[in-house]
Amino acid sequence: MHFKHPEILYFLFLLIVPILVHLFQLRRFKKEYFTNVRFLKALSIQTRKSSKIKKWLLLACRLLLLTCIIIAFAQPFFESKDSKNASNELYIILDNSFSMQAKGKKGELLKRAVQDLLEKTPENINFSLLTNTENYWNTDIKSIRSALQNLKYSATPFQLDNILAKIRAHKSAFKKDIIVITDAVGLDEKQLKNSDATNLPLFIIPKAEQKNNVSIDSVFINKTLDNFYEISVKISGYGEDFNPIPISLYNENKLIAKTIVTLDTKKKNLNFTIPKQAFHGYFSIVDNGLSYDNMFYFSIAKTKKTNVISIGEPAKSNFLSRIYTSEEFNFNNYTLSTLDYNKLEEQDAIVLNELDEIPQALATTLKSFIDKGGNLIVIPSAKSSISNINSFISNFGKLTFNSFEIREKQITKINFNHPLFNGVFENKVTNFQYPKTKSSFAISSSSPAVLSYEDQSIFLTSIANSVAAVSVFAAPINIENSNFQQSPLIVPTFYKMAINNQNNGVNALTIGNNNPHFTEVSLNKDAILTIKGLEEQFIPIQQILNNKVKLTFNDNPEQAGNFSIYNKKEWVEKISFNYNRTESDLASINENILSDYKTIKSIPSLFDTLQTDRTDNQIWKWFVIFALIFLISEMAIIRFVK
Repeated sequence: MHFKHPEILYFLFLLIVPILVHLFQLRRFKKEYFTNVRFLKALSIQTRKSSKIKKWLLLACRLLLLTCIIIAFAQPFFESKDSKNASNELYIILDNSFSMQAKGKKGELLKRAVQDLLEKTPENINFSLLTNTENYWNTDIKSIRSALQNLKYSATPFQLDNILAKIRAHKSAFKKDIIVITDAVGLDEKQLKNSDATNLPLFIIPKAEQKNNVSIDSVFINKTLDNFYEISVKISGYGEDFNPIPISLYNENKLIAKTIVTLDTKKKNLNFTIPKQAFHGYFSIVDNGLSYDNMFYFSIAKTKKTNVISIGEPAKSNFLSRIYTSEEFNFNNYTLSTLDYNKLEEQDAIVLNELDEIPQALATTLKSFIDKGGNLIVIPSAKSSISNINSFISNFGKLTFNSFEIREKQITKINFNHPLFNGVFENKVTNFQYPKTKSSFAISSSSPAVLSYEDQSIFLTSIANSVAAVSVFAAPINIENSNFQQSPLIVPTFYKMAINNQNNGVNALTIGNNNPHFTEVSLNKDAILTIKGLEEQFIPIQQILNNKVKLTFNDNPEQAGNFSIYNKKEWVEKISFNYNRTESDLASINENILSDYKTIKSIPSLFDTLQTDRTDNQIWKWFVIFALIFLISEMAIIRFVK
């Protein structure tokens, strides 16, 4: 037994006072003798005996009463079994990512967790609450009641290591109890490795009853016809035995098409035909799983022709005119002698087609062109000076032309993961007729190859920055040196190199990905573009280029939807944002990774455990009760004992 105020026990010396008083009252009786009163004498002796018993009982009661009062004020207690952690600071990490929309036994996992926190958290406990996006330091349940009740699902995926880093940065002299409330979707060993060994987190894992979920993953243009687009929507199913799913297509909130899809495979593409015009809408499905991935917003801008100039001999540029057709491109070819430098800034892409020498004036102009978001394609000439072309290429990145080799080589490897071929190939092609070149330059580059020779050397690479790309070939591709012009690869390769960062396809950005968006508009230096939706608006980070503006959104907007870009009050462009689909697979939980960590069944049991294990057993109340008992006993003795 321990005492909270042991110094009060010194007052036990006061017990000597009732003892002294008692001894004073127990002085000897003076004997008085009476003549012939035998019966009266016997009565006197009997009275003296009962009086002594009564006074001894009163002394015992008073001593015990005073002792109990003194001990009660000293506040005795039995120490708890986990008393060394009683002063720990409490940190609660609450996962509010979209996977917590899943339904458990008592409703949505996040809403149930919030309700348990509101009902079961003791009001006298101070703690810190951290979610995917918000931090509430050193607070209590009363102070954050409103914030918890209004807590929304976050588009930011649950990253436990990032939140733990915030807690570690929050310096404190006390140990920390870290409670993690998450469904563990997306949780991996890498995130757990960053846990502090001295403050290992405890996990509460609410489990979903329904693991089936259907998600709309992407939308893209499958075919472009004369007057129509054939757009494809990709649907993914996670789980087993799906019911038929209704899917609807809306344009400006007007229903355009509706059908039923049966998921007989995990992935399925559906095709819809829409007029070849501007589109600003979404696809929508209805399923029993998560709701955040049931809508996919997208926009298709009015088709604008891409401006492309080829600088080189006309005879060597005929193949480009067959790729950059008048339906989608404004294509022109100039020789060096006829080139108007003033037209270069108006272009979206420029092709240097086998120039023997690149003049310094052209190199300076092209550097400014790249810095402002233009795309450049460099096809070397067999007569190119290595020093000249290296001097030019060094303006854009780490790429070096080495010796010129007269040796036939086949182009055998396609980098399907390169951004240049994003969305070009549905499947990896392995059996195609390999194009070849008779002579080529040896190239060393820090950028990955797009196309490679059979000896793993580079045939085509791309130096990309945040606003533009410089694509460089290792060999001339004229018909005398190569059959690449007859290869099926030439059309998608040159097409994608020219339209890089153009908005002629489906516009559907992912919140949080930070991929830049380029808006074709000319602004004054002081002008600012604003993004507006139905419920929110924001100003993105923006960089004014030549005839474009580069927009970077970071974690904006907070909600997916269709938005518009405005220059003050003037409408500029439609744009759409969607949530990342990383949390759609509810069956991706790896429960084994938590085998080395302590788990708690529920939030109520958490606080019950902390209360039981860390709260000292206060027994001063018992001494107060005993004091009352002895007080009543004393009064009873005085009243009833004769």
